[in-house]
Amino acid sequence: MLINLEKKPEIIAKNVARCREKGITLPTFAQMKNPDLIPQEIKDKLKDVGLWDVNPLNLYRINWHNEPVEKGGQFGGVNYIEIPRKITGTKAHIYALAGKFFPCGVHKVGATYACLAPALVSGNFDAVEQQAVWPSTGNYCRGGAYNSALLGCKSIAILPEDMSQERFNWLKTVAGEIIATPGCESNVKEIFDKCHELDEERGKHIVIFNQFEQFENYLWHYEVTGSAILEVINKLGVKAENVRGYASSTGSGGTLAAGDHLKDVYPNIKIAAGEALQCPTLLRNGFGAHRIEGIGDKHVPWIHNVKNTDMICAIDDQDCMDIYRLFNEPEGKEYLKSIGVEDKDIENLALFGISGIGNMLSAIKMAKYYEMDEDDCVFTILTDSSVMYTSRLKELEEKQGKFSLMEAARVHAASLMHQTIENALELTYYERLRVHNLKYYTWVEQQGKTYEELNRQWYDRNYWKDIPKMTDTIDKMITEFNEMIKG
Repeated sequence: MLINLEKKPEIIAKNVARCREKGITLPTFAQMKNPDLIPQEIKDKLKDVGLWDVNPLNLYRINWHNEPVEKGGQFGGVNYIEIPRKITGTKAHIYALAGKFFPCGVHKVGATYACLAPALVSGNFDAVEQQAVWPSTGNYCRGGAYNSALLGCKSIAILPEDMSQERFNWLKTVAGEIIATPGCESNVKEIFDKCHELDEERGKHIVIFNQFEQFENYLWHYEVTGSAILEVINKLGVKAENVRGYASSTGSGGTLAAGDHLKDVYPNIKIAAGEALQCPTLLRNGFGAHRIEGIGDKHVPWIHNVKNTDMICAIDDQDCMDIYRLFNEPEGKEYLKSIGVEDKDIENLALFGISGIGNMLSAIKMAKYYEMDEDDCVFTILTDSSVMYTSRLKELEEKQGKFSLMEAARVHAASLMHQTIENALELTYYERLRVHNLKYYTWVEQQGKTYEELNRQWYDRNYWKDIPKMTDTIDKMITEFNEMIKG
């Protein structure tokens, strides 16, 4: 079973008692997809709760529908924007879901909840005795530590030492323990090594929720993010033939699962996996360090359904850093206003973190590569927001000098208007197989997966289809767990 739901009654009873003591109940996948299903009693209580408050009621804000306010918000439509053509330089429409309005400001809070909740309700995690370990390249451990705090669990956050200072400062307020591993974004193996070390030291006292192999991560994005994009498509009234693309960084492989859901509904849609050009693992079996925080690299995640990936877009991290300055420096905003970008669209630039910019560039490459026209649409994800990276502005000024109007014009022209299809690769069957086979070196040789399951991922047509079928079972277990809490 790809998600362990074997029940352990004694631990379930302990978890129920802990949640009852703290007044906690858990949202279902159905409620995360459709907040209209959330009980009115909980909605009323949320009127006094801030979006980032460490309050278990915020578990019910783990969805794409939160009212975009700091406190007391309710639920509405999906939070998304259309990125103006004056910024993208494409004929096609590019739409992006906005992750800023999740609790603690990152969409990864959803994936971590999807890992923790089934383990709680099945008894495969003991909220009283065990620590939840969240290995991450940034936002996943943020979401995991936050959810652990909401649920009264002890947590360990693991992330590379070169991540932004904002991440570390905030983690100190919620995580029980923080471990900084050597290197930067692309140093994922060092994170895995630390997990093995912790497992040897602490054994049964910890549970490691490794986003790169947890199919709960895949499931959350397939169900919740995929459903949110479908809702946007329906709202916009996009014709089926114009639903052309979905672009997301490979990261942990989770967010790409939304593309799998879209492809089940729109079989002709193309899915693009983005990565940093400085670490072109999928594109060229390559390696290296990069600055697109939050997307990992140097391996293919176990939960990445490579057979469904149609193209690879490698993004230059310098483009991402330059555009981050364009979107956040006063001179950059002034320049964009001078070329006719509307005030509301300039305000929306705060919704872009660095990886969100990378996703936008993948969407741009995809639209240009497939020569999409004015009726075509590409969808992507803004995983967090600019607030996560403000210290980078000072660092970039120290290294590159002040950001001027002339520099803004250069970035707009070079990094956006003249973004090319170079370093974009459309995958044939055997190029997909080549990328899939890279999993062997990380997951079979290093992480204990089997050769047989690796082949099942490729050859078993039901392997990936069976994961969403588990949603109803998980929701039933969550509902039963909540009923036990209420007594």
